[in-house]
Amino acid sequence: MGQIRTETMTVNMGPQHPSTHGVLRLVLELDGENVVSASTTIGYLHTGIEKTAEQKKWQQVIPLVERMDYLSAQSNSLAFVTSVEKLLGLDLPDRVKWIRVLLAELQRINSHLVWLGTHVMDLGAVSVMLYCFRERELLLNINEMIAGFRMFPSYIRVGGLREDLPAEFHETVRAFLDRMPEKLADYERLLTKNQIFRKRTHGVGYISKEDAVAWGLVGPIARSSGVQYDVRRAFPYLVYDKIDFEVPVRTEGDVYARYLLRLVEMRESLKICRQALDRITPRGEWAVDDPRITPPPKDKVYTEMEALIQHFLIYSQGFTVPAGEAAVPIEGPRGEQAFYVVSDGSNRPWRVKSRGPSFFACQAMPTYLIGALIADVVAIIGSTDIVLGDVDR
Repeated sequence: MGQIRTETMTVNMGPQHPSTHGVLRLVLELDGENVVSASTTIGYLHTGIEKTAEQKKWQQVIPLVERMDYLSAQSNSLAFVTSVEKLLGLDLPDRVKWIRVLLAELQRINSHLVWLGTHVMDLGAVSVMLYCFRERELLLNINEMIAGFRMFPSYIRVGGLREDLPAEFHETVRAFLDRMPEKLADYERLLTKNQIFRKRTHGVGYISKEDAVAWGLVGPIARSSGVQYDVRRAFPYLVYDKIDFEVPVRTEGDVYARYLLRLVEMRESLKICRQALDRITPRGEWAVDDPRITPPPKDKVYTEMEALIQHFLIYSQGFTVPAGEAAVPIEGPRGEQAFYVVSDGSNRPWRVKSRGPSFFACQAMPTYLIGALIADVVAIIGSTDIVLGDVDR
C-alpha cells in the first residue's frame, strides 16, 4: 500500500486581525490544526519616531516617545528624560522622584488593565473588558487632571515635571487606590477558577526559563518563566530602593501564569503608590532649580529683561546637553526599557534609540507558537502584551 500523502497549509494571520494587538503579521504553517512553523513580520506601523527625534529640541522629543508604546506613555517619557538628565548631571528634588514613582506605577496599572481586558475579550469574555476599562477611565481622568491630556500627558519633563500637582490630586488618587483592591478581586472571581478560561490558558504558550533568557525576554513574560529580574530591584532608580514591595515570580511559563503574575503586579503597584502618595506633600518643588532648563519659580524675582531672555532661551532655543551618551534602564509595564541617547553638545539629540521590550517578545514568538493549536494562537499573542508602536518606531 502506498503511503498517505499529507500537505501542510500556510496561512496569514494579520496584519489586520482583531486579535493581533496591533498590525502584526504571522505566517503560520499548519499541519491540520497544529502550528509547525511560524514567522513574525513587523514594520506595518513604522513611524520613524527615532529619526524624527533628531530634528526636535530635547523637551520636544517627549511627546514623540510617549507615542511609541502608547499604553505606557509616562514610562516612556520617564525612561527618556532619565537618560537626558544623566548627561546633564542633574540631581532631582526628592519630591519629584516620589511623584515620578507614583505616576509610573499608576501607568503600570493602566497598561495591565488594558492588557487584561483585551486579552480576555479575545477569548470571548466581554464583561471583563468592560470592567477593566471602567477602572482605566479613572486613571485617564488623573492624567487629564494633572496635564489636560488623557493618554499622552507629557507631564514628566527633563529637569522635573511640567508644573506642580493640582489641589485635588491626593484625594483623587487615594480614592482610586482604595477602590482597586476590590475590583481586582472581582476580576479574579470571574477568571482565576473559570474552567473555560483555564482550559484556554493553562499549559498553553509555554516558554522555559532558559529560552526566555536566550531570547532576551524581560518583564512579566520572563518572570512568569522563573527569571528573577526587575530593574527596580536590580538597578534601583528614583527612590525604589526606599520602597517596600515584592517582585512576583512564577515558574509555569504559560499563558495562565502570565495572567496570574500581572494580577499580583497590579497589587504590588498599589502598595508602591500608597507609599509614594504618603511621601508627597501637596505643594513643593516640582523641578530642579536650574534656570537653564526649567522656568524660574514664581517666588523668584527677575528683572523684565532677565525673564524675557530666560523664557526665550528655554521655549524657543531650548537648552544644550553636554556631549556624551547615556542609557538608563527602567522597569516599564512590559519590562526593561531604555533610551540610548547621544548628544553632540547642541540643543537637539544626535541620536535617540529605544530598547523596546515588545520587539524581543515578537522576536521570540515562534518559540511560543510552534506545537500549539491554531485556536491557541490568539491566547498566546494576547499573553505577551505586545504593543506594535513599541516595535515599529
